[in-house]
Amino acid sequence: MIAILDYGLGNIKSFVNIYKRLGINVSIAHKESDLDNVSKLILPGVGHFDYAMKKFSDSGMREKTSDLVMNAKVPVLGICVGMQMLANKSEEGVLEGLGWVDAVVNKFDASKLTHTTRLPHMGWNDVQPTKTNNLFESLELQSRFYFLHSYFFSCHNSDDVLAESSYGIKFSCAINHGNVYGVQFHPEKSHHFGIQLLKNFANI
Repeated sequence: MIAILDYGLGNIKSFVNIYKRLGINVSIAHKESDLDNVSKLILPGVGHFDYAMKKFSDSGMREKTSDLVMNAKVPVLGICVGMQMLANKSEEGVLEGLGWVDAVVNKFDASKLTHTTRLPHMGWNDVQPTKTNNLFESLELQSRFYFLHSYFFSCHNSDDVLAESSYGIKFSCAINHGNVYGVQFHPEKSHHFGIQLLKNFANI
């Protein structure tokens, strides 16, 4: 059973609808007891880093989720701010991240961007896998996904990077460390590319 962590942020219904169409068992976790007997977790997120961290902590699910991920090794997929929460910290806030991946979250340098609308990075962009991984199985070498963010994930260990995209600079848009996965883009808004990626995560 895949559990979508609902702590008040993210496109919960979109994930549920996709998995139901795929015939994959999915549930919505609102509280700690909803996390019993789950095989995978999805941590969505939108908005400000500190606000998301506080909402997750206040949900009552953070401790159980951390135990499942770090001790039981349940696969987890962080999405958008949910990916950024996997890091140690973010330039966007002062609260500590979950620290499940040795990384920090940095803000794009707007002076290096040539786009008319500099920040946020919004819209469709190419995603280039940097290594073979089940998360990108059956996806073209340059798939396109929908982005909406002003901060990017910076891994201290380059081996944790799964895919890159470009917006003024190349940045990590998908990562994997053990059972911890993260994508900066929104698969639930990325049509068949995103549906395939969510299906792949279910099969990991």
